[in-house]
Amino acid sequence: MKAKTIVMTVAVCLVAGAMCLADDVQIGTWKLNEAKSKFAAGAPKNTTVVYEAAGDKVKVTVDGVDGAGKPSHNEWTGSFDGKDYPVTGDPTSDTRAYKKVNDHTLDLTAKKDGKVTVTGKIVVSADGKTRTVSTSGSDATGKKMKNTAVYDKQ
Repeated sequence: MKAKTIVMTVAVCLVAGAMCLADDVQIGTWKLNEAKSKFAAGAPKNTTVVYEAAGDKVKVTVDGVDGAGKPSHNEWTGSFDGKDYPVTGDPTSDTRAYKKVNDHTLDLTAKKDGKVTVTGKIVVSADGKTRTVSTSGSDATGKKMKNTAVYDKQ
């Protein structure tokens, strides 16, 4: 009986966690709308960003092009708790932290070797159809940059 209770409790927790993530407006596939976006010269562009549930965490998969126009791909899995979690595939950062500000807004901090390289804000529109990512930081050469990327939900 005790084992059955434990299994049921774990199952309820997993379902509740999945339901909470399902209600998150960030979850889904986002495609870059270049016409509405503004990038610094030579800046990388994330053309597709996918947020999906990964157990009790969130997985973010990013595909795009680097500053030279070559394909890029990186992945991050963590929580929107402001803590650093590892990034794979991104030459400009080895950790990324997302912090939930409210139901539609996340703060973003990317670091390389413990040094902040990019900060930003991610805002999903009230209707949940667009996502605006405003970032600032330094490129690989140390040059300051600011970008605003607008995405449409797929």
